[in-house]
Amino acid sequence: MRAAVVLFPGSNRDGDVARALRGSGAQVTTAWHGDKELPAGTDLAVLPGGFSYGDYLRCGAIAARSPIMGAVRAHAARGGLVLGICNGFQILCESGLLPGILVRNANLRFICHRQYVRVERDDTDFTRHYESGQAINICVAHGEGNYTADAQTLARLEGEGLVAFRYCDRDGQVTPDANRNGSINSIAGIYSPKLNVLGLMPHPENFVDPIVGGTDGKAMFDTLVESRAA
Repeated sequence: MRAAVVLFPGSNRDGDVARALRGSGAQVTTAWHGDKELPAGTDLAVLPGGFSYGDYLRCGAIAARSPIMGAVRAHAARGGLVLGICNGFQILCESGLLPGILVRNANLRFICHRQYVRVERDDTDFTRHYESGQAINICVAHGEGNYTADAQTLARLEGEGLVAFRYCDRDGQVTPDANRNGSINSIAGIYSPKLNVLGLMPHPENFVDPIVGGTDGKAMFDTLVESRAA
C-alpha cells in the first residue's frame, strides 16, 4: 500500500494519519497542495484534518480548488482510494467528490471529545476489520461538522447504503445526545457510489495506540493496507 497524505496550508493532522498508516504497514509520502500530480504508484490519497487556508470562505472551499485536487479527482475516477478526515471530509464535499456539505455545529460551538460511531457496513476497503453495527470509540474535534444534504441526496445515500458511520452511544444506539453537532440522520461519514471515497468527521487516526486510551481506529488503517497488499 502506497499512501499519499495531501498537505494544505493549515493542515495539522497529517502527521497523525501518516503515523497511523505506517503503523499498519503502509509506505507514506507527502503531496503538496500546489502539486499537479500525486506521487507515482499512489494507492490511497488522504486529506487530513486541520484548518486548511484558515477555514476562510467556507471550510475546505479554498483547498478544494487547489491544483492537487485535480489529481485526487482523477485518482478517484480510476478507482483509487481516497480518505478525507474532518477538514478532509469538508474538502471532499466542497470539491464535489462527495455530496452534501458540512456547516456550523448545531450549538454553534467547537466540540472536542471522545465519540462513539456506528459502523454501517463491513464490506468496504475501509471497514472489513469491523463488524456491521459495531460501535467504535474514537473522537471528534470540529466546529463545522454538521452534515446536511437535500432530500433527494439524503434518500440516495440511505437507499444505496452510502452512509458509512453514524454518531451513536456505546451500545450502538443512535440518539440525539450522541449527535452533538446536529448532523442529519446522525451521519458521521459517507461513501462515494463506488465505495472508494470515504469522508468522515471523527478522527480514527488518533486512536491507533493503547497509550492514548484506545485503538478502535486502527482497524480502518489495517483494512486499507490489506486492501492493496502486494
